[in-house]
Amino acid sequence: VQLQACGGGLVQAGGSLTLSCAASGRTFSDYNMAWFRQSPGKEREFVSRISWNGDTTYYADFVKGRFIISRDNAKNTMYLRMNSLKPEDTGVYYCSATRKPRWTYDYWGQGTQVTVSS
Repeated sequence: VQLQACGGGLVQAGGSLTLSCAASGRTFSDYNMAWFRQSPGKEREFVSRISWNGDTTYYADFVKGRFIISRDNAKNTMYLRMNSLKPEDTGVYYCSATRKPRWTYDYWGQGTQVTVSS
């Protein structure tokens, strides 16, 4: 499966952005999906994940209550709605896919830059 993330940009602290991850090449509903990010000087870290049918979601503690993950299997797209953004949310956001039922993050998109100014 090929993944392409988009929707990043520059936003002020407290603002919102919605990232999208478009999948192609395989049946999207066969894949569990996730978002990761890599901030400057840090390793890539898990942000959120969603099951193949959207029934199960999970969030890292630092985004709980602020970010919402979703997917539209008819559009082969996953989303990440990011609210109440903080400067520490700055980084490159990557989407990842794993063929169900696993969660091994085997496929990766190219990333989209999110910059939150204070």
